[in-house]
Amino acid sequence: MAEHDSGPELLTELGYYTLSRHPVRPAELVAEAAEAERIGLGAAFVSERFNVKDAAVLSGALAVAAPRLGVATAATNHHTRHPLVTATMGATLAELTGGRFALGLGRGIAAQWQVLGLPTVTGAQLAEFADLLRRLWRGETVVGHDGLIGAYPALHLGVTLATPPPILLATMGSRTLALAGRMADAVVLHTFLGDEATAAAVGIVRAAAERAGRDPASVRIWSVLATVDERHAETERLRRLYGRLATYLQGYPDALLRANRWRASDLDRVRASAAFAGARGAIDATATPAELRELAAVIPDAWVRDCATGSATDCAAVVVRQFTLGVDSVILHGATPAELAPVVAAYRTRRPVARRPPVNPGAAAAAVR
Repeated sequence: MAEHDSGPELLTELGYYTLSRHPVRPAELVAEAAEAERIGLGAAFVSERFNVKDAAVLSGALAVAAPRLGVATAATNHHTRHPLVTATMGATLAELTGGRFALGLGRGIAAQWQVLGLPTVTGAQLAEFADLLRRLWRGETVVGHDGLIGAYPALHLGVTLATPPPILLATMGSRTLALAGRMADAVVLHTFLGDEATAAAVGIVRAAAERAGRDPASVRIWSVLATVDERHAETERLRRLYGRLATYLQGYPDALLRANRWRASDLDRVRASAAFAGARGAIDATATPAELRELAAVIPDAWVRDCATGSATDCAAVVVRQFTLGVDSVILHGATPAELAPVVAAYRTRRPVARRPPVNPGAAAAAVR
């Protein structure tokens, strides 16, 4: 293992999600990031929640707490901030990190936008917004913008970024995957995509990039792998695997079914279970041990078959298998860096030689192959 003065060689093809446990305690981010650097994880991803997980604040803290890690939002949403505010956020983080930051955008959950009184996000809006950000980061003054994302008389940052942040899209839907292939620098897929769904998503992105006249390999694709090794107690393993999947099925079941080609009748059985139907909030945060066992019994084995489970060595083998599906990088999801340490150590012994992408999570992996 190559060593540097500041720690082990970073595995820039591996990342983790910050603050992935309930309840969320933002102050834990700093210790998490230090441990991530210590074991050699390459990137920290920030998922935004409208409570104590503001993406800009957490990304800024990561920039200082972990001066070697790549940092990315995965994801924030374009319509929750004024475009100039988001452009400022991206520009500030690009400068603060010395080019280690990628701005990740996503469509979010339609039902949530309805509750908040915000419009549903469309792919066309994301494309327009990304173009606007890139123009502002190039130092342009945008006058009289009137489009899908709103009307703005004049927008100008007053700076020109030598290295603007890459733009990343977080998605699993086929249309947004194709959009990413046409215009994004990177893509983050979704947890609980099976191997077939992951390979299909990669194919959609690469094909769309090629049709748009881009180098298909220039779009960096991250898979998100639920990683739950056997060292956890049974209830905790069930919570992180079946409880987390059930929580996603509360928010966007149809998208997961379409992406994985799961049967609707299987979803109906999950929804009919007392543990699901009687949920008192997010299932992974509120379910009792008995409810988690019920969910494990009713959720089909095939839905979690391709997750990283078992020993640290078993989990590392699943990480390596992700690369055979065509992805460039892997986010180990659902565990803290301290919990991931044995898996990362096991992965080092079988790391594919060609995997040395840039530290910025949105930078093209193909550039160094």
